[in-house]
Amino acid sequence: MSQTSSALIAPQTRERTYYGWVVLAVAALAMVGTLPGRTQGLGLITEPLLRDLSLSRVTFAQINLVATLVGALFCIGVGRLIDRVGSRIVLTITAVALGLTVLGMSQASTVMTLLVLVTLTRGFGQSALSVISLAMVGKWFRRRLTVAMAVYALVMSIGFMAAFPIVGTVVQSSGWRTAWASIGVFLVALLAPMAWWLDRSSPEAIGVHVDGDASPRLAADAEDEKTGRAAATLVEALRSPAFWVFGLASSIYGLVASGIGLLNESILVERGFTPDVYYTALAVTAITGLAGNFAAGALAPRISLRAILVSAMAVLAVGLAALAHVSTQTQVMVQAVAMGIAGGFITVVFFSFWGQAYGRRHLGRIQGAAQAMTVVASAIGPLFLAVWAERTGSYAAAFYLLAAVVAALGVAAWMVSIPPGAEPSHLRGAEVPAATLLEQIDSGTAPAIIDVRTETEFANGHVPGAMHIPFEAMRGRIDSIPGSRRDPVVVYCGHGPRAWMAGVVLRKHGFTDVRYLKGHFSGWRAAGLREERQ
Repeated sequence: MSQTSSALIAPQTRERTYYGWVVLAVAALAMVGTLPGRTQGLGLITEPLLRDLSLSRVTFAQINLVATLVGALFCIGVGRLIDRVGSRIVLTITAVALGLTVLGMSQASTVMTLLVLVTLTRGFGQSALSVISLAMVGKWFRRRLTVAMAVYALVMSIGFMAAFPIVGTVVQSSGWRTAWASIGVFLVALLAPMAWWLDRSSPEAIGVHVDGDASPRLAADAEDEKTGRAAATLVEALRSPAFWVFGLASSIYGLVASGIGLLNESILVERGFTPDVYYTALAVTAITGLAGNFAAGALAPRISLRAILVSAMAVLAVGLAALAHVSTQTQVMVQAVAMGIAGGFITVVFFSFWGQAYGRRHLGRIQGAAQAMTVVASAIGPLFLAVWAERTGSYAAAFYLLAAVVAALGVAAWMVSIPPGAEPSHLRGAEVPAATLLEQIDSGTAPAIIDVRTETEFANGHVPGAMHIPFEAMRGRIDSIPGSRRDPVVVYCGHGPRAWMAGVVLRKHGFTDVRYLKGHFSGWRAAGLREERQ
């Protein structure tokens, strides 16, 4: 498509402004539009709705659980639609469908009607619209994806911070039905037309290149071809251990956030605090979450999404364990800060990882599968904590259990092998296939090979001819590496993380050709290749 015809199908922007930023703004607004389908949004109307329809909390919890689990199925279907027909049509139709559903819910008068409409609200809102919103950004950014997602998360968070008090005020002044009807009108009359007017399904749809580059060969597309991530299908992603580790890590945060978010007031009451402390803690978590979004976006191009996720899981685990012991208002606020930072970090990782790791071609399907996991987890969270507290009389043991699960997933995130595209380019380096390295070893042409695992791991088996330098000792033993610092060096560990950290040290000390053993030693051993032992 020519640039001339492109100008006819996209609203004009300044020549140097990449249109992806316009799409990002629409995507953030669409995510704010998911409010009526989210636990926190429903929480704004729960009490007046229960009084209006004479429902018990148990009945409403059951409705919510069924609605959330069924609504999670929308994630899969909408992902396929995005990949086939593009986000513009899907976003417009979904916004209208969600708006009409919310308008219908504002008139609900029976339990069955409420069940159907809450299910559709969860499906169109929390599931479908969330997937569409995230995929929109992933389709337009590649090289700058982490920065774009940080901006997206920041704009989205500000939108939610503005929307919640506005809706809450309308609920208090005019009732939940008026508030819900107003949201429905917003979705149909504002979000849907804006989506059709401003959204474009991909850069190619208007004749530009990803990230606004002058040529697709200069950066993003060439990078996709080099790493192979553009070819990843949903099935291939599901076969990747990294998909499950990152997906489960994000999901466990969703479980924790939804459970604590819905029951936070009663959790703090159990610890002897008044409701006003709960509202203050919510504000602190929201503000520090924004800071976490900003920090993660700034760090991602420099370190890795893996390191950000592991850090977040460590903070979250400590925060959960501490929640069972808070006894002063200061401790409550410190715990709220921990939850906010962890949430801000995990949000950016979840938004960015799928596109970077698996590419744009099937992003809708892959993002949908990951979103379905988080939706299911968010449905389980409140029920898990409520049942635990009812049977044991306290939330404390549940927090210890969740802290242990979070810590275990943090360790898994540290150890799992992830697709090269999910690592910053300066950390990836070239990879040497195991068979190629073995041929070089046998022919006497192999470069210096460095095993950076522990002494015990090295003694139990290593690549023939490898020298042993534990990654934590690399700085002090740089000079023991043979050859020139311009010569290639192959580094490996068990799965990747320690080798990448050692590679950073080597580059900082002047090594210009740092390579990594593909699959590292776990892959070498799985292939049944020859090993040496001490």
